[in-house]
Amino acid sequence: MKRVQIMLLIAALALAAGALLAYSAPLDRLQGEFTRLLYVHVPTLWIAFLAFGLTALGSVMYLIRKKERWDRLAAGSAELGVLFSVVGVFTGMVWGQAVWGQAWDWSDARLATTAVMIFVYIGYLALRQATADPEKRARRSAILGTIAVVQVPLVYFSVNLWRTLHQTQSIRPDGTTMDPEMLVALLVNVGAFSLAFIALLMGRMLVTRLELVAGADTELAGDTVSPPRLSEIEDV
Repeated sequence: MKRVQIMLLIAALALAAGALLAYSAPLDRLQGEFTRLLYVHVPTLWIAFLAFGLTALGSVMYLIRKKERWDRLAAGSAELGVLFSVVGVFTGMVWGQAVWGQAWDWSDARLATTAVMIFVYIGYLALRQATADPEKRARRSAILGTIAVVQVPLVYFSVNLWRTLHQTQSIRPDGTTMDPEMLVALLVNVGAFSLAFIALLMGRMLVTRLELVAGADTELAGDTVSPPRLSEIEDV
């Protein structure tokens, strides 16, 4: 518990530093104040990619090792991945309404593939809720979690595969098209959101483990009641 609290404090400080840099970073001449959405929109979607990657890792390791902690990692990462991707999509819709004049366009490859990715991982979480047996739940979820990760590179490279509304990546192996101050602010915020994700994931896994321990220690109703013996019935 203490480690989680320390990580949450570090993440909060990092997010505060990121917010200060985002506030002081230069604005795009055309987009104005809406430029600042960049420092939430990009980091949250980056965290979603990271989270779904960890879901795949946990899923593969569970199928290999059959250890419950890998299943907890996969489940916690998927929950946070959906949360961060929804935040990323929402900020993108606000940004799109301001810049493109519309919040959503299904013809845009990045938007469409991101929506499909979110729906699939919501399905992953629904599968976990619908399966009562812990072993079956972990195994079925691990199979889906392993397959579903193929969407992550598809979403990322969609702007290169299909040229629609979204521009191509601003940060590439051959350089960047961003202002240096904006780049520094963006990278700091990516790091800050990453720390926040780690802290939340640690907390979620801890809560899940405590729930499992509490469930194992709690007697079900009727557990203390034993059926009468045949000899006792005959004596009566």
